[in-house]
This record gives sequence, C-alpha cells and structure tokens, in this order.
Amino acid sequence: MISLLLSATISMGVALVATRYVIPWLQAHGIGQPIRMDGPEGHHTKAGTPTMGGITLVIGAVAGYLVSHIRSETIFTHSGLTVMVLIVGAACVGLVDDYLKVSQARNLGLNKKAKLIGLLTVAVVFVVLATQWASANTTVSFVRFDAPGLDLGQVGWSIWAVFIILSMSNAVNLTDGLDGLAGGSGAVAFAAFGVIGLTAFRNPEVYTAVNHGLDLAIVAVAMAGACIGFLWWNAPPARVFMGDTGSLAIGSGLAGLALMLDTQLLLPIIGGLYVLETLSVSLQVAGYKMTGKRLFRMAPIHHHFELAGWPETTVLIRLWIINGLFVMLALGIFYADFINIGGTDPLPATVVGG
Repeated sequence: MISLLLSATISMGVALVATRYVIPWLQAHGIGQPIRMDGPEGHHTKAGTPTMGGITLVIGAVAGYLVSHIRSETIFTHSGLTVMVLIVGAACVGLVDDYLKVSQARNLGLNKKAKLIGLLTVAVVFVVLATQWASANTTVSFVRFDAPGLDLGQVGWSIWAVFIILSMSNAVNLTDGLDGLAGGSGAVAFAAFGVIGLTAFRNPEVYTAVNHGLDLAIVAVAMAGACIGFLWWNAPPARVFMGDTGSLAIGSGLAGLALMLDTQLLLPIIGGLYVLETLSVSLQVAGYKMTGKRLFRMAPIHHHFELAGWPETTVLIRLWIINGLFVMLALGIFYADFINIGGTDPLPATVVGG
C-alpha cells in the first residue's frame, strides 16, 4: 500500500507543481490552442489558452511510478514498464500533433493518416513487448483470462490489442472538448484499474494469468494522481489544455492496463463515457449521410448539451457523474465475479512485496 500511496502522491504533486511553471513558459512562447470556428460560440474566448500541458501529466505519472520503487520490496516489472512505454509513446505522438497545431495556427495538426501511423507504431511496439517480454495472456477476457477465455493466439491477440489501443486513445481524444472532462474522468477510470490490479496481486490463485498486478496497479494510480494534479489547472476556466499529448496518453494507458489485467471487455464499461462520446459522433455522421439531418446539435455530445443552453460546468459535472456510475458498475461486476469464484481478500489493509 505504501508504494501505491507514493505513486499517487508523487505523481499528483509533480503534475500540479510542474504545470504551474509550464503555463507561463507556454504563454511566453506563444503555444496557445487554436479553436474551431464552427464550434460552440462560448469556446471562442478560449483561443490562445496554453496547450500541450499534457506533458506535465505524463511527467508526473512517470515520476510517481519511478519514485514508488525506491522501496526494496517493490520491483520494476516487464508488465508495468510495457504499459509505461505505451503511455509515453502515445504522448509523443500527441506532442507532435499539438506542436503542428500551434505552429500552423490552426486546429488541425497531424493529418489522419500520419496520426494513425504514429499511434499504430506505438501500439505495435507495445504488442511486441507485451507478448515477447511481459508474457501477456492472449485470450479475450472480461474480468479474468478464462471469462470468456477465447484464445486468439499471439497474432490474433496482437491485432485485437492494436484495435483496443487505437479505439480508446481516439475515444478519449474526442472526449477532451470541455475543461477538465478528460482529466477528471480519466482519474476515476485509472483508480478503478488500481483496484483491479491490487486485487489481482493479492489473489494470485484466482487471477493466475495476471503478471505483476501490483506494478500495474502502481501505473494506474500514478496516472490517476497525475490527472488530478493536472486538473487543478485544467478545471474550468482552464488555464491550460492537455492537448493530444494528454488525451492520447490517457486513452492508451487505459487500453494498456485493460490488456495486461485481462479486462479488455470490461474496458468499455469503465470507459463508458468515452464510448458514449464516440457513439454520438458515429451516429451524427451516419444519420446525416442517410437523412441529411443532424441527430444532435453538434457532436461529440457534450457540445450538444452546451448548445442546448447548459452551462459548461453543468455539462462537465453531469458527465463526471455518468462516468462515475459507469466505473462503479464495472467494479461491481468485477467484485461480483470475484466473490462468485470464492475470492475473499479484494482490498487488504496493508500490502507488502513486489
């Protein structure tokens, strides 16, 4: 438990303090966010707000992960390092995208093909490390490796993993359209994976296929803490945006943890808010192509509520609540399965060992 607390506290502190000093640096160098002119009118005043702030979120998470291992009982593992490589790699793709947006003074950045190639490259590196280095389980899983337990083999699982990483990273990217929405929802989702990782670590006889549950839990709480630290400055009205640097790191991190903790099919529930946001965009596009009419005033759906007259903070808090309900449902399903198969120690008072 001490390692988990260290990870969360250090990551939150580093992200909070670092962002405080990065904001004026970004302002001094003219690194401000271009705003879509076809977006909600209330967002036009946000033009020029410093962006790329997600870099401090990632730095905070890396710092928390590293410092948590100063205790001799806690060791670096292949599984934990593999997910951290995924998070940092996705953040680098986002950083390039954010830089191009700023340098070109327009809200475009990398074109779709270049962005896809970048994320695909990072996902493939993760897959190679996961299968060849971290001995990841290759079954389709809901709450554990044998539920439903369909073994895809290394090739099939690799394709499946790449799909999940690309889907979740883009889903969080779409959700990052309101001050604090991606950061706040991400913190809760990562906390859920912290619980799942800790439970797997404490019950190896149940979660026999999960390698290094404690280290994966440390990664999860490091990201949760970093999201909270960054949220101090990203809460409305935001003084800095995370940009694709942060949103791609969050989405990829959630996907990586789900893959390594054998909870891939539970991820759409933990990330239910991101699924809803992505679904609203898909329905908007499909509906317009078929009928020539828009189903929502604007997509993603958070913009629909803004244009309906809801204040931005109202939309934010209500979506946070929805996100929390999804996460509670996911943890409830995970816990119910745990009890059903005879588990007795999901959340211990103390944790020792690596």
